[in-house]
Amino acid sequence: MKSAVETLNPTRVRLTVEVPFEELKDSLDAAYKKINQQVTVKGFRKGKIPARVIDQRFGRGAVLEEAVNDALPKFYTAAVNEAELNVLGQPEVDITELKDGETLNFTAEVDVRPAIEIPDYTGIEVEVDAVEVTDEDVEKSVEQLRNRFASTNPVERAAAEGDVVTIDLEAKVDGEVLPDGVASDVSYTIGSGELLDGIDEAVTGLEAGGEATFTSQLKGGSAEGKDAEVTVKVTQVSAREVPELDDEFAQLASEFDTLEDLKADSRKRLENMKQYDQATQAQERVLEKLLELVEVPIPEKLLEDEINTRKHNLEHHQLGQMGLTLEKYLEFQGKTVEEFDAETKEAAVKGIKTQFVLDELVNKEKLNVNQEELTEHLMRRAASSGMSPDQFAQAVVEGGQVPMLVGEVARGKALAVVVEAAKVTDTNGNEVDLSDEDEEEIAEAVVEAAEGASDEDEAK
Repeated sequence: MKSAVETLNPTRVRLTVEVPFEELKDSLDAAYKKINQQVTVKGFRKGKIPARVIDQRFGRGAVLEEAVNDALPKFYTAAVNEAELNVLGQPEVDITELKDGETLNFTAEVDVRPAIEIPDYTGIEVEVDAVEVTDEDVEKSVEQLRNRFASTNPVERAAAEGDVVTIDLEAKVDGEVLPDGVASDVSYTIGSGELLDGIDEAVTGLEAGGEATFTSQLKGGSAEGKDAEVTVKVTQVSAREVPELDDEFAQLASEFDTLEDLKADSRKRLENMKQYDQATQAQERVLEKLLELVEVPIPEKLLEDEINTRKHNLEHHQLGQMGLTLEKYLEFQGKTVEEFDAETKEAAVKGIKTQFVLDELVNKEKLNVNQEELTEHLMRRAASSGMSPDQFAQAVVEGGQVPMLVGEVARGKALAVVVEAAKVTDTNGNEVDLSDEDEEEIAEAVVEAAEGASDEDEAK
C-alpha cells in the first residue's frame, strides 16, 4: 500500500491511497466466506460453494464490493497512522479506481486537528472581585436561616403581604370556565409572585370567606397567553411567625450555643463561598486571556456537529425535562432565533478552541492523569448528573466515554498550570493566592462549562 497526504486547508486533508490487489486477498476470502453463509446453490452444501460458482451465479462484482467494504477501513486507518494524522470525525471516501486483479485506489477527505503554537503564557494578568463579607451579608444569611424556621398560624383578620393564604381559584375565558381552570386549597404567600399577575392585589385585605375577581394573562394550560377572568376565594389566612434572633434560636437552628457563634460561622461560610467564586472567576478570565493569545482554525464540519449537539441537548434534555419548547424558551429569554443561533455558534467555537488549546498544553507540559484523579472526577460528574457513581461509571464504560473523561481531567490540569503562572489581583489591588487543593477541581469545572460538556446526556 502507498499513500500520500495533501493539505487542503489548516483543518482538512485529502489522503490518496493505492492498494495492490494482492493485499485484498484476506478481504476477498472473507467476502466469499460471508456470501457462502448467506446463499444456497443446488448441488452444493451450505458454506461449501466454490468461488467460481459464486462468481458465475452472483457476479464477481458483488464479491469485489463486499471485499472493498471490508478492506477500506483497514487501509484508511493504516494510511492515517502512517501519516501520523490526528483526524476528527468520519472521512468522505471516494473510490477512484478498482481494477479486478490489479489495483484499488481511493481518496479520503477528513478533518484534522490544526497545528497550534502555544505562546508564552506566563505574562497573563487578570483582575477578580475581592473577597469581602459585610455585616449586611451576614445579617441577610442569618435572616434566611431564620425564615426557614418560621411557622404559620391561622388568624382572624384581613390578609396582608407576607401572610400565607389558602385559596380556591376559578378561571374563565369568554365567560366559559376552563377545563383546567379550577383549583382548590392552594397555599400562597402574598408577595411571592409565584402565581398569577394581579393576585396579590386581589387577596390583600380579604378575610377568610372573602372573594375577589381580577383579570390576568394565563401563563400556562389550555388557554396559555389569553386574558382570563379569575375569581379567587380566601378560605384561610395564616400569619408567618419567625423565631426571635437570640441564643435559643442559635441552638435550635445550628450546633452553636450562642447567636454570636452562629453569625461567626455564617461569616466564615460566606467567605469560603466567595473565595470559591473568586477562584472560579480567576480560572475563567485566565482561560479567556489564553484563548486570545492563540490563533486556532476551526474545522467547519466539527463546528457544525458541535452546534447541532448543543441544540439537541438543550431541546431534548434540558428544556424537555422542564416541559418547555425551544420557542417558549426563547420567548422567556427575550431572544430571536437569529440571536440564539449566533450565541450557540459563539459558544461552540469557544468550546472547540478551549479543547484544542488545552489539549496542546497537555502535550507540551507532559501532563498525565492517574487513577485517583480520574475516580474523583467521575464521582463529581456522577453527582452532577443525578446518577450513582456505579451507574455513571457503567454508562461511561458502555458508551466508550472513558477517554473523554480522561481528557476533561487533563485539560483541567493544563488550565491550572496556566493559572498558577498568571498574576491574579483583586479589585483592591491585592495579589490573590490560588494555590489551593481544589484548584484543579475548579479548573475542570471551568473547562467543562467552556466546552459545554454534554457527556451526562451521552452517558444517560
